[in-house]
Amino acid sequence: MIGERIKQRRIALGLSLEELAERTHNYVTRQAIHKYEQGTSMPGSDVLLHLAEALGVKVEFFFREHEHSVELSEPAYRKRGGASAKGLQALQAKTRDVLERYLFVESLFPSERFRRFSRLPVSDSHLRRVEDAEKASLALRKKWNLGIDPIENVLEVFEDRGVKVILLDGEDSFDGLSCWANRKVPVVVVKKHLPGDRERFDLAHELGHLLLALPKSVDPEKAAHRFAASFLVPAEAVLQELGRKRRRIDLLELSMLKQKYGMSMQAWVYRALDLAIISSAQASVLYKTFRARGWSVQEPGPIVPGEEPKKFERLILQAVSEDLISPARAAELLGKPLNEFRKQMGAELVGGEAAVSS
Repeated sequence: MIGERIKQRRIALGLSLEELAERTHNYVTRQAIHKYEQGTSMPGSDVLLHLAEALGVKVEFFFREHEHSVELSEPAYRKRGGASAKGLQALQAKTRDVLERYLFVESLFPSERFRRFSRLPVSDSHLRRVEDAEKASLALRKKWNLGIDPIENVLEVFEDRGVKVILLDGEDSFDGLSCWANRKVPVVVVKKHLPGDRERFDLAHELGHLLLALPKSVDPEKAAHRFAASFLVPAEAVLQELGRKRRRIDLLELSMLKQKYGMSMQAWVYRALDLAIISSAQASVLYKTFRARGWSVQEPGPIVPGEEPKKFERLILQAVSEDLISPARAAELLGKPLNEFRKQMGAELVGGEAAVSS
């Protein structure tokens, strides 16, 4: 188990065996680290201290509860051509680490408290063509009781319905990752620090990869793209906003719709084209305008705020306030220094007195 933890953290940091050995100032050799990871040798306490410092973790990390270890299905990556195998391995290792901590914290509470994710019926998830993604997204909205109104916070909707959402730093070529944890927990990973409209679309796109079953004749990226756009703005809502046929769509109108629905102006153009509200020639004119003005990279108008996963942190704060874990354990789970966590919690709670007592 200790060897698995060493390897997991090393890969998450993108380190080779040699580089990790150098971080210990060669107190631990490459050969020794390899033996630890293979399980053919066990490190002593002094070695663990050096490895913990080199890997940026506390020694307790190596002894994390085994029952909360995570196995990931083969991930579906959305990446551009330059993504490295090493970078993708690091993302997988980071994802496992976050999930292990998340599942541990959930285990502190009654299991019935958390809503479990349920997949779409086969009739809704199996597509014959790209356009069928509309039906799948509408079925999911209905299952989640979302109606057709704009979704205020996509990330919170996902978390509340059993999807584990993780934001990670990654290579520039990395866009997203989706997989199943322990065969039943849906996991969606997107890049940190994206504009809100891009982040929301990426979240829905990655969920589409998990839910849609496609024949070989259907492009998975196009299907996930259509699913994401339809999930964010269902066809009925698009028709209510734009009408059934348009000769022209004003750019300010697109900007206002972007703010209302949290979906980019360019995605709105694609949406109008997909639903035959505008012609391909009209869409082409709009695309050329975006490129000419540099809006393909950064659209005009106010930026849609990004969304942050908060559920994990809220559960940790509850666990501390209910004396289920110590502040030191909470800080380790959050990856924060203890003094920083103490400031966050407030003097009353850290002193052992709950702010509200029964």
